[in-house]
Amino acid sequence: MDCSKLNDIIKSSKNILIISHINPDGDTLGSMCGLANAIKDNFKKHCDTLLISNLPKIYEFLPLVKESKNIESIDKSREYDLVINVDVAAIDRICDAQILFEKAKSTVNIDHHKTNNGYADLNIIEPDASSTGEIIYRIMKKLGWEISYDTAVCLYTAILTDTGSFRFDNTSPKALEAASVLVGLGVKPSEIYKYCYESNPKSLVLLQAYCVEKAVFSEDNKIVYTTVYKKDIEKFNAGEDCTEGLTEKLRAITTTEVAFVVKQSGHNISKVSMRSKGLDVAAVCAAFGGGGHTLAAGCVVKSSVEETVRKILDEVNKKMY
Repeated sequence: MDCSKLNDIIKSSKNILIISHINPDGDTLGSMCGLANAIKDNFKKHCDTLLISNLPKIYEFLPLVKESKNIESIDKSREYDLVINVDVAAIDRICDAQILFEKAKSTVNIDHHKTNNGYADLNIIEPDASSTGEIIYRIMKKLGWEISYDTAVCLYTAILTDTGSFRFDNTSPKALEAASVLVGLGVKPSEIYKYCYESNPKSLVLLQAYCVEKAVFSEDNKIVYTTVYKKDIEKFNAGEDCTEGLTEKLRAITTTEVAFVVKQSGHNISKVSMRSKGLDVAAVCAAFGGGGHTLAAGCVVKSSVEETVRKILDEVNKKMY
């Protein structure tokens, strides 16, 4: 991992922006806030942080996250010296913030998705890492940065959530080593687990129960999917992050080999989340301009929910048989 240039870029930059991806999860948020905290501690510089969409309530505990700017209100005419994307597999995952990225004097892309094509001036991409949070931890150790308690909380959250609480195949010795060091710095695993996995509102739980109940099974129960319409979200008064963890619930079924959720995102626009126990779902999503990891990926399809389901099923069957 060549990250030696990062110190010099940060030192020479007066104003810095760190951007998370749309529909933020624990990895992108933990990475964003962890990096901002570390730059503040080690370089005595303030970083702006930017959310492309709403902050899920379960992550409100992260240090600095409530100070983040929103894409709707940020001054898009501003020219930053440095813009850093964290956990952003493709540049279109920052939506309207692309203009800020393109205007910047220097750009950095830190990510662990194998589909990332290296779109920045400096690209630190480690597909074998469990999470972007793990990569940032290793960068800090390699460059000799101090890791404060606040930074440790953020990075531990990133690693915890992207390994599914250390249950997924990406839970490597390096990921566990990083988590161990962060716990040694004061992070309380039970506390972070409670924030991330035991703080869901009633509306989210009821919506997900409804979606699981209407799940459709095919190919001798090997493929399972469910749909989420805007009317469903309104019925249960749930937020836009209501599908977080839903695909994993379907994959957890014994017979499941491939699970996916199709969520209505707009008029003839559907968001797809996929998980598998073996099939390369990143390749499935790549057919629609998306990507991710072998066993966990996503995409946005410009068609109705029903048509998107048909397209995804066709692509899965091509890859499976």
